[in-house]
Amino acid sequence: MSSVFTKIIRGEIPCYKIYEDERTFAFLDISPEAVGHTLVVPKNEVAKVYELQDEDYRAVMETVRKLMQHYETVLGKRMTMKVVGVDVPHAHVHILPFDEYFEKGLRGGITEETKPKISQDEMRELQEKLRLN
Repeated sequence: MSSVFTKIIRGEIPCYKIYEDERTFAFLDISPEAVGHTLVVPKNEVAKVYELQDEDYRAVMETVRKLMQHYETVLGKRMTMKVVGVDVPHAHVHILPFDEYFEKGLRGGITEETKPKISQDEMRELQEKLRLN
């Protein structure tokens, strides 16, 4: 059975796509921990980042680097990344702006109450602002 991320890549589930190339796909997280929270996934469905083939691992990390540099310029905020790998069985990397809101959430724990509330219109505006290709 395909993961939710594979369904997003195939266009079966809508998303706010930010970037796509031959090996990777990036989109805004619909339950963001910070404004601009983006997921970078390999198109090849593998459960864990450390199980990726070398080429796919390098491609994911290159996309992460490219997007973080772009976001830092566009948003004017330092960027951070994390790999958790337990919520969806499809390798992925989270990239997030490291701002006061996110830092506060990290210290107190990220909860539904501390996550930003972003409307669909705001998500579309953010998508346009952050889109790389």
